[in-house]
Amino acid sequence: MMKRLAVLGHPVEHSRSPAMQNAALAAVGLGEEWSYEAIDVAPDRFEQRVLAMPGEGFVGANVTVPHKGAALALADDLSETCREIGAANTLSFEGGEVRADNTDAEGLLRALPSSPQGKRALVLGAGGAARAIVWALLRECATVEVWNRTELRSRNLCEELGGETVADPDPTTYELIVNSTAVGLGGEDPFAELPLRREGFSPDQVVVDMVYGAKPTELLLAAQAIGATTVDGLEVLVQQGALSFEIWTGREAPLDTMRSAARL
Repeated sequence: MMKRLAVLGHPVEHSRSPAMQNAALAAVGLGEEWSYEAIDVAPDRFEQRVLAMPGEGFVGANVTVPHKGAALALADDLSETCREIGAANTLSFEGGEVRADNTDAEGLLRALPSSPQGKRALVLGAGGAARAIVWALLRECATVEVWNRTELRSRNLCEELGGETVADPDPTTYELIVNSTAVGLGGEDPFAELPLRREGFSPDQVVVDMVYGAKPTELLLAAQAIGATTVDGLEVLVQQGALSFEIWTGREAPLDTMRSAARL
């Protein structure tokens, strides 16, 4: 029987995970035995959909917006990282149980050009991805401030994980800026929705946008124009996807293959 994998999200049609993971499976000789697909599932049907998956031949799944908290809640077994972050992006189905892991945190760290240790970081957003980012940066001894449109959510995140809430950040004062919101995914203007200015970057900054598409986002284009180092969501996707791949298959992930397929 084909071993099936999937990414669960809402929306999910933009995801590059199927192309990336199917290319990786083929590269390690598992292409005829394993498959990976995208499944759009609304929040009110998420638990029902996940619990039905093992009976349909699924051995695992990635979880993206807006289900990372729900994925944690329905799991029978949690990795320690997943438990500490309070969000899951990788599920494995075995022996009638659901195991939850989080590869977002390590995936972000691997995508950065250098260690964030000692750097001052601004994280935009307070969802599941933001939780992993804040946890990872704090573990690497960065100073972290969190902005969210709904301040109560960022305050709750910082009370649970650490970091400080900021209501009106000055983007020029940070060495690392990470956008973990979905702003830009639907074509929104990030400079109208986020506390950033188009000319407010500097050459010594690293700017990460978790949103990705066929072209660099408006946020990254503006940062690049001023000379900042940028990391797009596709590189983070590749790095966290490689870790998920290794959890499911036990094989070393073919990073170059995954990167090429994600960017086609």
